Amino acid sequence: MSLPAGIEPLPISKWTNGHENFTVHLNPQACFALKIPEGVSDEQGYHATTANFQWLINNAIQHDLHLRALGNGWSFSTVAVCQDGLIDTKSLRLAFWMHDSFVAPEYRQQGGKSEDLFFVQCGVSIFELHRTLREKGRSMKTCGGSNGQSIVGGFSTGTHGAAFKVGAIHDGIVGLHIITGPDRHVWIERASAPVASPDFISWLGAELIRDDAMFYAALINFGSFGFINGVMMETDPVFLLEEYRLDKLPYNDALIKVVSALDFSALAPVMPIPIDDPVKKLYHLEMIVNPHDFKRDSAEKGVYVRLLYKTPYRDDYPRTPRDDSGFMYGDDTLGVIETILDKLGAITPLLVPPLVNKLFPLAFKANGPALGTLGEIFINTRFRGKAASAATAIAMEDIDKVLDIILEANKKTPFPGALACRFVKGTKATLGFTKFEHTCVLEMDGVDAEVSRSFFQKVWSGLEAADIPFKLHWGKLNFVLNAALLRKMYGDENVDSWISCRHALLDEPTRRVFTNDFMRQCGLDG
Repeated sequence: MSLPAGIEPLPISKWTNGHENFTVHLNPQACFALKIPEGVSDEQGYHATTANFQWLINNAIQHDLHLRALGNGWSFSTVAVCQDGLIDTKSLRLAFWMHDSFVAPEYRQQGGKSEDLFFVQCGVSIFELHRTLREKGRSMKTCGGSNGQSIVGGFSTGTHGAAFKVGAIHDGIVGLHIITGPDRHVWIERASAPVASPDFISWLGAELIRDDAMFYAALINFGSFGFINGVMMETDPVFLLEEYRLDKLPYNDALIKVVSALDFSALAPVMPIPIDDPVKKLYHLEMIVNPHDFKRDSAEKGVYVRLLYKTPYRDDYPRTPRDDSGFMYGDDTLGVIETILDKLGAITPLLVPPLVNKLFPLAFKANGPALGTLGEIFINTRFRGKAASAATAIAMEDIDKVLDIILEANKKTPFPGALACRFVKGTKATLGFTKFEHTCVLEMDGVDAEVSRSFFQKVWSGLEAADIPFKLHWGKLNFVLNAALLRKMYGDENVDSWISCRHALLDEPTRRVFTNDFMRQCGLDG
C-alpha cells in the first residue's frame, strides 16, 4: 500500500494500556503512526496532518475498519480504543501562539487578549504543555493529578484536578479542530463566546460551526466525533501554588461544613492562610481518607486535608525536592498504592491495608509551605505497577452520606487502597462527569485485583440503593456503565442531545469508523 508522506505502518497486533488493566487485539493492517512530514514548515505540517487524517478515514470506510487515535495510554477503561486500528498521534506536537488577526473581535471586546490563547496539536503531552507555556510566562488553568496524558486524551475523557473555582481541563478549552470525514473538517466553538477570527478559519481551511450545543457535546467525546487535530485553550499568566497539608484532622461537623458546603468558617483556626487573604487565594481543596484507619470525631483516626493557594509568580521561590521517604508533594493516593507495588511487587490484596496505614503518614504528613508552578506541583508521574482507579462524581452536599456507604462497603470487602475527595467546579460539557454545580470526585485508588472491583461495585450499588445521584469518570474503571445507567446519570435530554450532535457532525460511514464496543455498551452508538 502506498502511503502519503507522514503516515507510517504501525505493525502491532495487540496493545495494552499503561496501567496494564486491559489488552485489545488489533488488525495490523489498520494501525498507523502519524508524523509531521520532513522538510516542511510548521504550517505546512499541520495542514498535511489534516489531509492525512482524512486519508485514514477514507481508507477505513473503504475497508470497513474502526479507528481510534492513540494518545499516551493513560485511561483505565476501554473508552478510547477499538478492535481494528489504533492511530499513534504522539508525534503530532505542533503549537502556535495566536496573534491579533486570528482572534475574534468579540473575544477582545470581552477583555480577552491574543496572548491568552494557545493552539496545540493533539499529541502534545500535558507535561510538555506546562513547559512550553511557562517559557512564555503562561500556565494552564488547571490539570489532573499527573502530567502524562496527551492534551486531547486528557480533556476528552474528563481529566480534572481539585480546582474548585475553575473546573476540569476541558473547561479551559475554547475551540476544537476536528476531522470529520474524508473530505470534511470543522472548527467548533461556542456561538455565545467566539474566539477565532475569519482569518484563523481561513488558515485552517475548515468549516466553521459556532454552536453551543455542538461545542459542549464535542468537549467530552472520547474519540467518537472524529480525529481532533488541534485545540484552542485559554491560559492564565504563570502563577505559583503554595501547598499545605493538614494531617489527622477530626472528621466532625466543622469539617463536614467545609467539604459539603465550602463553609470554611469553622476551619478558620487551623487554616494556614485566611480565606479572605487579598493575595493568596484558595485554589485546590482535597480531603484524603484512609478507610482502614478512620473514626468520626477522632483526631487520631482523622483525615488529611490538602490546601493549595494560588499566589503571584516570582523567580526566587524555593524548589521542593522529593523527600527521604520517596514521596514528593505532587504524589496522591494513587502514588501511595504504586509505591507499595514498587517496593513489594506482586502482593496479595490483604497485605495492602496495613501498608496503607504505614505509608499514609509519610505521604501526607503535615508540611508547609511547598511552592511550585502547576506543572511542578502535579508531576510527570510514570506508570508503576498494576493499579486500579475508579472516580465517582457526586454533589458536594451528599458527601457525608456517601462516605458512610464507602465505609460500610469497606467493612464487607476491605479495599486494598485509599480514598481521596477532590472538589471541582461543575462543567457545562454535555457528558462531562463533573456535571454537578459543586462536584466532589471520589477517587478510589487501589491494587488491580478482583477484590478492588468488587469493592467498587458495592459502592456504586450502595449509591443506587440510596438514590444518590452519581456519575463515573470516563477514563477510570467504569465497567458497570450501560445504556440505562448512563441515561439515569445524565438524563435523556443530555444523552439525546449528544447523540444528535454526533449524527449532525458525522455521516453514517464515518460514524461507523469511530464507533467502538464501549459506545455500544453505553447506548451512545445511536
